[in-house]
Amino acid sequence: MQNINAKHLNRRGFVKGVIAGSIIASTPGSLLASKTYAKTQKSSVLAGKEFYLTIDNTMVNYTGNNVLATTINGMLPAPTLKWVEGEEVTIHVKNNLQEDSSIHWHGIILPFKMDGVPGISFDGIKPGETFTYKFTLNQSGTYWYHSHSSFQEQTGVYGSIVIEPKEKDPYTFDEDYVIALSDWSDEKPKNVYRKLKVAGDYYNRVGRTVGDFGAEVKEFGLWNAFNARKMWNNMSMTDRDLSDVSGSTYTYLMNGHNPASNFTALFKVGQKIRLRFINSSAMSFFDIRIPGLKMTVVAADGNNVKPVEVDEFRIGTAETYDVIVEPKDQKAYAIFAQSIERSGYAIGHLTYNENVLAMVPKMDAVPVLSHADMGMDMSSMDHSSMDMGSMNMPKTKQEPMDMGSMNMSKMDHSSMDMGSMNMPKTKQEPMDMDSMNMSKMDHSSMNMDSMKPKKAYTGKLSKKIPLTSLETKWGVQTTMQVKNPMYRMEDPGVGLRNNGRKVLTYSDLQSFKNTSDEDNYPDREIILHLTGNMERYMWSINGIKFSESKPLEFKYGERLRITYINDTMMNHPMHLHGLWSDLETGDNQLVRKHTIVVQPGSKVSIRVTVDAKGQWAFHCHLLYHMLGMFRKVIVV
Repeated sequence: MQNINAKHLNRRGFVKGVIAGSIIASTPGSLLASKTYAKTQKSSVLAGKEFYLTIDNTMVNYTGNNVLATTINGMLPAPTLKWVEGEEVTIHVKNNLQEDSSIHWHGIILPFKMDGVPGISFDGIKPGETFTYKFTLNQSGTYWYHSHSSFQEQTGVYGSIVIEPKEKDPYTFDEDYVIALSDWSDEKPKNVYRKLKVAGDYYNRVGRTVGDFGAEVKEFGLWNAFNARKMWNNMSMTDRDLSDVSGSTYTYLMNGHNPASNFTALFKVGQKIRLRFINSSAMSFFDIRIPGLKMTVVAADGNNVKPVEVDEFRIGTAETYDVIVEPKDQKAYAIFAQSIERSGYAIGHLTYNENVLAMVPKMDAVPVLSHADMGMDMSSMDHSSMDMGSMNMPKTKQEPMDMGSMNMSKMDHSSMDMGSMNMPKTKQEPMDMDSMNMSKMDHSSMNMDSMKPKKAYTGKLSKKIPLTSLETKWGVQTTMQVKNPMYRMEDPGVGLRNNGRKVLTYSDLQSFKNTSDEDNYPDREIILHLTGNMERYMWSINGIKFSESKPLEFKYGERLRITYINDTMMNHPMHLHGLWSDLETGDNQLVRKHTIVVQPGSKVSIRVTVDAKGQWAFHCHLLYHMLGMFRKVIVV
């Protein structure tokens, strides 16, 4: 075992991290000379029943540049708050900024006026003012908190919450660590958003190259390779469009440490170590593994689940997972969190000695989207005669792509890997796939196994329930409509399928409590289409952006079923404030979560017991999607 130094990191990662966590005593010359900002402090743990938090500007340096951040108590991340189930907590939050601010307690069930969402539950915290939050804790587990004002979550206003249970958890451990993941950019968030509006793929640095095309020609032949690229071009898509913002501007952090500044968690051989993973990023999904160690998942979004042993799991923005590991050897293990598009990583070291660090694992290959991620179920198709040259894909103006009416019954894709397709984008022309003629395509080398669900979960209930129709618009806000979405509870997601490791899926999660239909049958159902125009960077629900939408009305006391249909090729972590989301996984152990990841081209159903009156926010938790993919919920 050896210590990590510069030679074990790539040059970019080392340069970006060499001054990470520096204490900055004064303002750089680019700022007003008369203004001096507070020093950044190391994050700490605050415990008790009453807390005093201040929101300030401080200087940080994660990349070699002194940059202004927004912090709580001068810390990035903010201090971890340690509470006890059943107690009432009081938190005084003073805003020292020159703009409004707020704190939202993510996943905490509380009175709506304490939820901390400006314009929904309160007016926000004005500059120089203090707002006092007070609520009783009726839950335990791992949660987090963050600003719900402007882009302050991106610039540093986020922290972790640990709530100790009244009754002992159904598992034991010797050490307990919070692992908070985040994404930092030296760019101002408003500039990031402006660039995305100009070009939705501005930060995508993993697109196809001439070399990739040459490899495709060698494998499939010129004609098939050319037409494969043409298909993606006509769809105005790229098969590597996995994250809107990537490592081209982000430095990925673990507990405020970049890859060069070596976060460490200590253990003794034979101990059981609890790791509380929190994805407190603004825009990033992470795939997490600890090479050499199995992880036993014991909680999801703060709620205990039946233990399941895995090698790896994906954590969406705003989700939390608790795992237990048991190191058997006296060595250092890498806590490795690579971004979904493989443009960078956060890393920590689980070690017996803080001076002994693990080697950095190699990142996986860049994933490519497949037909499954386009909402196309091809598991029973015969594609032996498919000829890419015969594709007819006329374009129509302002009509979403209909992916459910394609006649592919005679296809044989056995020789073609559709995941390798990619072509330049075209502007403003959504695709109509109704008239596609694919009868002569040859996909003979295509591996369809990763698209097949391991069990046939259809989401069907034992009896029909009423469907409440919602206003839906298909137009400029939408460039794709999936007519045949599938439940994919067994699918670990793009980049994790068939990778040789046991990867956690939603179907693996089971609560300890039996939740049969007889006890939890919904009174009604609503369908929410997650929609977008990726080129113009427009996001919406049911084709209607938040500023033009009507509130959703829930009835107090009802049991509601919400079905998400993702009509885009991006993952969307959907968060309903104030109410638990009971995830349907195809069994009678519905898992209770506060954030649900809906995969591209798929659908997911949740059940909600509407037991809290008031006004609540309901949105995608990707920060730059939130302006459009957002709804106000009124419980009456």
